[in-house]
Amino acid sequence: MRVFVTGASGWIGSAVVPELIDAGHQVVGLARSDAAAEALTAAGAEVVRGSLDDLDVLRAAAAASDGVIHLAFKHDLAFGGDFPAAAAADRRAIETFGEALADSDRPFVIASGVFGLPQGRAATETDGYAFDPDAPQLMHGVEARMANGQATLALASRGVRSSVVRLSPTVYGDGDQAFIPMMIGIAREKGVSGYLGDGSNRWPAVHQADAARLFRLALEKAPAGSTLHGVADEGVPIRAVAEVIGRHLGLPVAEIPAEDADAHFGWMAGIIGADCPVSSELTRGLVGWEPTRPGLLADLELGHYFRTPRG
Repeated sequence: MRVFVTGASGWIGSAVVPELIDAGHQVVGLARSDAAAEALTAAGAEVVRGSLDDLDVLRAAAAASDGVIHLAFKHDLAFGGDFPAAAAADRRAIETFGEALADSDRPFVIASGVFGLPQGRAATETDGYAFDPDAPQLMHGVEARMANGQATLALASRGVRSSVVRLSPTVYGDGDQAFIPMMIGIAREKGVSGYLGDGSNRWPAVHQADAARLFRLALEKAPAGSTLHGVADEGVPIRAVAEVIGRHLGLPVAEIPAEDADAHFGWMAGIIGADCPVSSELTRGLVGWEPTRPGLLADLELGHYFRTPRG
């Protein structure tokens, strides 16, 4: 297949592109910058210059492709406090892809997340989002992006083989710059590797390479309107993560009192205590996906997260 990929030079995309090429697909990647274009060319992909705001570029690239994997998102806006604007740009791109792919039965796969699913038990692919009105503001911002996933699934009724891959909050591996490096950075700054409560709350996790394979399988096999879970570790206790961090940094590991959470964790305080185990059993059966990389704790023990201060 000729596959158009947005976010092709990002953390997930940089693994998806070689995964697709190694499987015999031809990849066309969206690049905003010279550096992104050079990285894609080096990986063996064709390059289309533009951004999520260039809807004509997106429409033409999708129309000329056999399928689309949409990974790009305006994270700079989202984490800068304007999640609605980031989600709105994402929705415009999704609608544009839907128009280009309508009535073709071509695959359209997007990345989403598991935050917002019911907490305290292993959420499944059949679960919808259940946002708590008392949840931290960040979680309410995520709600807008989750609605975009529903809009993607609805494209199945318009002749698009659409699917949504809900990714773990931790997509780990060498080069990760997200939540785990942020926890490590906070521990370095504060001199303690902390957690909230008794630390038994759980986060799901998946290795970057396993996530990339799932996107390829979704492109190749997922039925129209499918929800898939990019989850290998169903739920890793945050205290266990904090203990590995503390051991590698030579720092004490301790509970952070709830009243000190904001001061200690900053904006991450709203999610560090989330208990969100997630199952991927249905996904594995549907597309034949089996994670093969080491789990999150084993990957942390390899030491690459601690080579230089990151996060």
